[in-house]
Amino acid sequence: MKQATELGADEVLALDDPAAMQKLGFIDAVADTIGHETGANLLTKVKPGGVFASVLGPPDNAKLHPTVRIAPVMVVPDASMLRTLAEDVVAGRFKIPIDRMVPLADAAEAQAAAEKGGIGKVLLLA
Repeated sequence: MKQATELGADEVLALDDPAAMQKLGFIDAVADTIGHETGANLLTKVKPGGVFASVLGPPDNAKLHPTVRIAPVMVVPDASMLRTLAEDVVAGRFKIPIDRMVPLADAAEAQAAAEKGGIGKVLLLA
């Protein structure tokens, strides 16, 4: 949770804590990168007129929430933006939290860790 706060989070919520999810009030928007049951649960917390944006498509229960705008997030290759992001990383203006570094030979372990989630990325090393 400390890492999320360091990244600028106003509040931190353990998505795997049913009691915490129950206490969560209505929110304006969700940026979903997890999907499945977690995405479906978060959708129920979005205010009418709010936005549920996802890189994984709409959750199974999307039709039950017609007042929430479901927005797909698509990646479009952009070389100049990639250069800007790389410059920002080098200058320390943009940080990519790395949770763990795993040899490429252990890619299955890395995939399992990434699917489990957490704060930070799993970096494969050649």
